[in-house]
Amino acid sequence: MKKGIHPDYNEITVLLSDGTEIKTRSTMNVKDGIYKSEVDSKNHPFYNKNQKIQKKAGRIDRFNKRYKKK
Repeated sequence: MKKGIHPDYNEITVLLSDGTEIKTRSTMNVKDGIYKSEVDSKNHPFYNKNQKIQKKAGRIDRFNKRYKKK
């Protein structure tokens, strides 16, 4: 490997939205070695089956906006 062209590979702590901490290694530049994640598998609609509800709500809103009585 060439010297001086690769980013540093340091240990970081990933703090999930529910408070869970995971230690891993990454090339990310984070302050204090802690990365705070806003979205993870416990609160993302794709993983907790709320995606259908959100899609349906969007379709209902579009329908109401389009065919709203004046």
